[in-house]
Amino acid sequence: MKKIIVLNIVLMLGFQSMISQEVPSKEWQIKTALMAVPQDYKEGAKVYGYNSEGKFTTLKEGTNDYIAIASDPKREKFSTAAYHKDLEPFMARGRELRKQGKDGQEIFDIREEEVKSGKLKMPDKTTLCVFTGTVDPESKEIENPYVRYVFYIPYATGESTGLPTTPTPPGHAWIMNPGTHRAHIMITPPKSN
Repeated sequence: MKKIIVLNIVLMLGFQSMISQEVPSKEWQIKTALMAVPQDYKEGAKVYGYNSEGKFTTLKEGTNDYIAIASDPKREKFSTAAYHKDLEPFMARGRELRKQGKDGQEIFDIREEEVKSGKLKMPDKTTLCVFTGTVDPESKEIENPYVRYVFYIPYATGESTGLPTTPTPPGHAWIMNPGTHRAHIMITPPKSN
């Protein structure tokens, strides 16, 4: 029994060490998270990221209306996001539910119910920017940068906006999740080659 306990402790310590080696520096996380923030808001944006143990935390306090999130070191692909602070209760609730082990559909359903009941505040309009790219293994610079835009307008429909409700070619707007708390206009600019 003692051997099993010792083995578990060694494995846990090794796992913690492995995580801390994979988490990028605070400075790099802030720099790359801010790439998702519109230029006008970069300087004073709040930044969330990950500490050396891989736990979600505040890396930089903000002084304006934007919040940026660093790329999750546990995910294979690089992706940061930034959104208006009015969307924070919605985003925080999603993080909380995911931490509880809920999947995407469960999170959607729970937040839908909470927004309808008034328990969860959802702004009538707000913006999210998602920044992706590839990390150069040598320089750690972001290559092939790409930003897509999401404009939340809860309960909007194709009829209320005049927008299609199915994906459109790059550069064209369409509405995703129409008629729900999470209705949003998607704009995916063409990717440069």
